[in-house]
Amino acid sequence: MTSTSPTRRPDTYTSNSILRGGSRQSALILQAPRQRYTLVDDYPIPELHGATEILVKTEVIGLNPIDWKSPDFNFGIPHFPFLAGRELVGTVSQSHAASRFRSGDRVIAISTDYRDGRKAAYQEFAVVLSCNAVKLPRHVSAEQGAALGVAFVTSALALGSCFGLSFSNIMGGPDLTSVIKGVGDKRIPEDVRYEALHSIQDHERALEGDWVAIWGGSATSAYLSIQLARLAGLKVAVVVDQARHGFWLSTDSHARPDLLIDNSDPDRAVEILSATVGERLYFGIDTNGKESASFLLGALQRRRRDPRHSPSPPPTPPARVERRAHLVGLAGLPETAENGKHVQTHSVPLKLFHELPEVGQALCEWMETLLCSGRLRAPRILGNHFGLADVNNALDRMRNGEIRGGKLVVTV
Repeated sequence: MTSTSPTRRPDTYTSNSILRGGSRQSALILQAPRQRYTLVDDYPIPELHGATEILVKTEVIGLNPIDWKSPDFNFGIPHFPFLAGRELVGTVSQSHAASRFRSGDRVIAISTDYRDGRKAAYQEFAVVLSCNAVKLPRHVSAEQGAALGVAFVTSALALGSCFGLSFSNIMGGPDLTSVIKGVGDKRIPEDVRYEALHSIQDHERALEGDWVAIWGGSATSAYLSIQLARLAGLKVAVVVDQARHGFWLSTDSHARPDLLIDNSDPDRAVEILSATVGERLYFGIDTNGKESASFLLGALQRRRRDPRHSPSPPPTPPARVERRAHLVGLAGLPETAENGKHVQTHSVPLKLFHELPEVGQALCEWMETLLCSGRLRAPRILGNHFGLADVNNALDRMRNGEIRGGKLVVTV
């Protein structure tokens, strides 16, 4: 017989006294496209909608390029006024009795569900799905934790879903391909269903020893992708501004690539990549944009034959299954890219993280394990601004290209 605690009912919530002062808060609101965010001091504190949600008091917000690109170019904004912000570290203020989180727990909150303003980071209190939260280890600072979440999820899905790389041999990590297929077609959102279920075949999945090329290695997502790829036994080639980022990348014990190529001459970079890796290059991640993604696509198209599927030919060569190359574009894909029998392009299905609890929880629990063990390192913190009102100034620094090779955070 299963016993229940006599002091905690499964249909009740626990609250921190910090909520007893009222139901209003400060928040940063986008009123219209191509405007700055506006500080509002009388915004309602969001309410929980079930046992799977927790309420978190924001301490530190992590800033992402999407935070300034969305208002500037008017995309990814479902309505106005709009609450933005994708990641934060904070303290649990309210949780359901059945939750693994308790009031006072410090957590990393990852909000990929930008359509639900309750979950946005640019406010004093935010709702977080329990399956999208990570307990912050004691040795990880709030600033470091606030810089990790979105990049980790993006990188893990790029490698684990788009490329089919299994993390099962890394401290109990997930085999995302198996997790997603186990969920079934009907629960996977239609707009990412093909990507999630059919974009890579079993014989094409990335395996230990395979090469992955990452163009734009200074981006936070690249920094996490390098770490996860290395943990899984992939060999990593990074194309980056060597003068700015070559030294710190090559001396970082967690993210040191196997091959570092300067990006000042993209055609030359492709030549070096092809000459060095050649037929072994089947996976590429671009973090910069359509132009650099087109160069990386060219490198993938220049590969020849895969030694794994083409052993030294006997008198009568056996038939082999064609293995396509795979390209993930984190900031856009080339307009000329056509999926065919040689190359498959991918957009990371981030929606799976918050739509499928199985995926969200698997990634968050694994991230927690990696952080506790010290096998995952946070990006460099290049600046810390203070107060919601200073978010605009921090985003201006990102617009101006001042922030490269690390993250900006804002202490609330």
